[in-house]
Amino acid sequence: MKRNVLLFILLPIVLLPLMGMAAALTVQTVQDQQSQGQTTSPANYDRVAIAIAAALSIGLPAIAAGLAISSVGSAAISALAEKPETFFRSFLIVALAEALAIYGLIMGILLWLKL
Repeated sequence: MKRNVLLFILLPIVLLPLMGMAAALTVQTVQDQQSQGQTTSPANYDRVAIAIAAALSIGLPAIAAGLAISSVGSAAISALAEKPETFFRSFLIVALAEALAIYGLIMGILLWLKL
């Protein structure tokens, strides 16, 4: 229950600023085209889609990694308290959960560079 409430509170806090940046990029692009006398083309909407995809590829894996680390981290600490020789296994599992957020960040950067 507490995790679901936290997820529904953190998800908008993380995603709304990123989506706002994508919307600002769209408004700026449309205003630039209107000032130059051009009409909107599908290529501009592709840029918006890429910006939203970059925002989602950073935000969602970060939330998922946070949830994974919270559950895996507590289990790792419990295992270390009982058997100190399980340190490497516990460390490896927590590191794999953290890698999820890093992969999302790399994908977001690659998408952003495509803009």
